[in-house]
Amino acid sequence: MLDFERSDGVNPLIDIPQARFAIGEVVRHRLFDFRGVVFDVDPVFANSEEWYEAIPEAVRPSKDQPFYHLLAENAEASYIAYVSQQNLVPDDSDEPIDHPAIGTFFSEFDHGRYQLRPEHRH
Repeated sequence: MLDFERSDGVNPLIDIPQARFAIGEVVRHRLFDFRGVVFDVDPVFANSEEWYEAIPEAVRPSKDQPFYHLLAENAEASYIAYVSQQNLVPDDSDEPIDHPAIGTFFSEFDHGRYQLRPEHRH
């Protein structure tokens, strides 16, 4: 077994929480009335402190969880959302997302999931 501990006693391996949702998956916010498709995932919070501090403290999520970039929609608008894992649930509607940027990232909607365009796979 490999030992990754440094000479100063600090283990450089970071325990990164497992992402529950994948790119192309359609999700719904558990508190607010919007849904979206995941187009990127940060293993932990990676937005600005100003953005984070703007969230009311009573509902402010922990930073040490995956955060998802969504092409989101509600009844009034389409937008990009940045949402913590704890605030997302699977969307079981099997309905596509009506966002103008869908075609930029995804090629098709199949069985409730978007297929990532080949040029975005790595």
